[in-house]
Amino acid sequence: MQENFSLQPYNTFGVDVNAKYFAEVQSIEELKNAISYSRKHELPILLLGGGSNILLTKDFDGLAIKLSLKGISEEDLNGNEVLVTAKAGENWHEFVLYSLEKNYGGLENLSLIPGNVGTSPMQNIGAYGTEIKDIFVSCTVLDLESLELKTFNLEQCRFGYRDSIFKQEGKGRYVILEVSFKLTKKDHRIKTEYGAIKTELENLGISSPTIQDVSKAVINIRQSKLPNPKETGNAGSFFKNPTIPLTQFEDLKQKFENIPGYPNGNEVKVPAGWLIEQCGWKGKQIGNVASHKLQALVIVNATGKATGKEIFDFSTEIINSVKEKFGIELEREVNIL
Repeated sequence: MQENFSLQPYNTFGVDVNAKYFAEVQSIEELKNAISYSRKHELPILLLGGGSNILLTKDFDGLAIKLSLKGISEEDLNGNEVLVTAKAGENWHEFVLYSLEKNYGGLENLSLIPGNVGTSPMQNIGAYGTEIKDIFVSCTVLDLESLELKTFNLEQCRFGYRDSIFKQEGKGRYVILEVSFKLTKKDHRIKTEYGAIKTELENLGISSPTIQDVSKAVINIRQSKLPNPKETGNAGSFFKNPTIPLTQFEDLKQKFENIPGYPNGNEVKVPAGWLIEQCGWKGKQIGNVASHKLQALVIVNATGKATGKEIFDFSTEIINSVKEKFGIELEREVNIL
């Protein structure tokens, strides 16, 4: 247990705030001990994974717990499927690379997403046509009320777009300890129809891609337009892509004929990055904070000296300008503390 501990290395924005107390746990027993300590001393707790989906706007007057549970295990299910279970503290991208080295398919489109395995079900992370729910089997959690272990299956997690039970009524109640995925050993389903994957594969001279090729294409695309958090503080996509009624989209189409949209029944998903860019934010900097020059959806700690409040206020200005121009209210994807 450490006191007055800087959380700057533990959030990808690189915001320098302090936690009154800090502990790093590497086992379930250590986690239970830390939680018992917080209860005894009536301290609120802050659970930290990879720190890639959080914006710290103030000092934390409680116990920050860094989850560093590590380990990967496998169980053959049949001739073509394997159950791979990773502990919460495993780095997500390293876990993806582990699966690719084994030639296990299913995670390749999720390459280079920042964060740890434990937080992946919370957001139902997704990219290039794949979401966690597509390969998810179950996760083991610690119930903070009873300190008992529980298992959530796919249905119980209630996954939605960047959403799950862990962001709704289960928020703050459960700590995800490990996650199990069903991956393919052969007969992989190659997904290349989303984003710029096909174009990138063509650039690489690949016509019959493997899962490793798809991963390489995804990595190239992400590196070409997204800043490395180790070099420039950011949390990836700061806003969700909004979903609006089809009638509202058709009205907007009359005024903004180039507005892109992805219909789904009576609703249309509109790219938040496009909306933000149309409002003149792409590459714009105010003080220590900026919208990334290549991807307007990403807010960056441009000078490395931004406070969490500066970043939050910057995001509020973006929300207000998009609402004023398009009548669409953007929702932050990043958790605010």
